[in-house]
Amino acid sequence: MKRLLLALPLLVALSACEQLGIDDPAKVAAAKEADGKAVGSACRHAMRAIEDCYVLNPKAQKAAVYAGWREMDEYMRENKLEGIAPVVPRPGTVKPPADEEDARPAEKASEKASEKAKAH
Repeated sequence: MKRLLLALPLLVALSACEQLGIDDPAKVAAAKEADGKAVGSACRHAMRAIEDCYVLNPKAQKAAVYAGWREMDEYMRENKLEGIAPVVPRPGTVKPPADEEDARPAEKASEKASEKAKAH
């Protein structure tokens, strides 16, 4: 009887782990998968290739991203929906800012002038 009375508070304390902020591994895995599917769906809706989606979201689970991308693709085809143009440029196509472009010709001109001065 005494053991039962001692074990009762321990059982009550352990049953409240979620209230203490201790994450359940199954819930964490389900949340990561749901996030990956949402990322994949958004990428497909934005007309991004699956490879671009992987590059832009390296922390997302690739299998979940693919599943979300595929589900959104099927949905869009069934309902004859068009995607939206992405605002963020595709990886590898980023142009340098205009300030850097303006500075480069000035640097080249000053280099040429210094080379001419050294030649004379």
